[in-house]
This record gives sequence, C-alpha cells and structure tokens, in this order.
Amino acid sequence: MVSILLVEDDKEIARICRDHLLRQGMRVTWASTGKEGWEDFNQATYDLVLVDLMLPEMDGFQLCKNIRLNSDIPLLIISAKLEEEAKIKGLDLGADDYITKPFSLEELVARVKSHLRRYQRYQGIEPQSNQINFNNGLTINMEQRLVATYDTEIPLTSKEFALLQLFVQHPNRTFTKAELYEHVWGEVEGIGNNTINVHIKSLRNKLDEQMKEPKWIETVWGTGYRFIGEQIV
Repeated sequence: MVSILLVEDDKEIARICRDHLLRQGMRVTWASTGKEGWEDFNQATYDLVLVDLMLPEMDGFQLCKNIRLNSDIPLLIISAKLEEEAKIKGLDLGADDYITKPFSLEELVARVKSHLRRYQRYQGIEPQSNQINFNNGLTINMEQRLVATYDTEIPLTSKEFALLQLFVQHPNRTFTKAELYEHVWGEVEGIGNNTINVHIKSLRNKLDEQMKEPKWIETVWGTGYRFIGEQIV
C-alpha cells in the first residue's frame, strides 16, 4: 500500500485531502506542523510527501530542504502562495511539483499518482544496495543502521548515525553547523550550545579519525564539515 505523509496546518483541508487519498487506497499520515512532519518522516517510510509552505514551528521551505537532503522520494508542495518567487524557491529546494490552492481533489490525486509512477520506474532502473564501502575500511549499512571499520562494528548514537548518513549521502558538500543542527535535530535555533562540535568529536573518536589527517570527515575552517571518503564500487 502506498504511504503518504501530509503536512498541513489547516485541519479542514488536511481532513478533506486525507479522506480522499484514503478512498484511493492510500495510507495517509497527517502532521499539523513542520517539526511534527519532520519527526514523522524520520520515524516511518513514505512513498510521497505533500507539504504546505506556511507551517508553524518549521516552515515548508525548511522541511522540504531537510527531506530532500535525506531522500529522493516525490515531494509536492501545496500552498496558497501565488508568488512566482515562492514557487521557484520550493522547486530549487528539491520539490518535484507545486499545487496552488484552491485545487480539485481529482487534480491532487492525478499528480500524486503521476509522480508515484515516475518514481517507481526510476527505482526499477537504478536499484541501490543498502551497504556502502569506503576507503580505509569503512562500511555503512543504511537499512540496518550499522557502521563498521575493518569489520569491527562501531556503536553510534542515533544522532551520530544521522550526521554520518547525511555526510555520506552528500559527499564533498560542506555543511555549516547550523545546517547540520537544523537537519539532524529539527531545530532552527540553539546552535550556540556547541552541540554539533560535541557530536562530531564523538563520532570522530569512535571512527578513530584524526582531525589533522582526516580519512572521512574533514573540517572546513570557518564554515563547517564535509565528507571526503572515497566510495569503493
């Protein structure tokens, strides 16, 4: 059964969309805030996400950015914002489509099914292994959430694994501390408490990583961190 995550703060619109998608044989999880939607996304597996832009706690733009950094599943924006700039910003953050309110339920279902078909074809063409091997003996199994170096399992906390997963999925991309905090902790504020530094240091220690001669996680001074490990095909 197809599983949809609907993030919409308007209860009446959310109820109507959810009920109609349920009648189409789809499973729907509804979140009323951006932060709740991000938490739901991390706790289950979805086939498609519908996101409103004007959300409390975490707006739709930030939620789209977080989701796209973590997954390639279809991401559709539903919003009353008509400005061209808002549409462009949403698409630039990785959204696949933009549906402007008010819209018909038939249009909503048609677009959902279209993007699901397209994504399913893409998955069939490019199947990916859950285990990734890197230089210097690093192995990561994304599905089982296991990390090892030279076949020795490394116990990571959920936050440490989330940081490593984000780095691995975006090699050579430099992430600022604020971006890492927003993505992994789901919070926009609070970066001044040195949380990122503490977790990066712990992750490096567990991986036996030397900061001055990094094998995988490199410090970009004055900016943040990036993953430099070379994947073994």
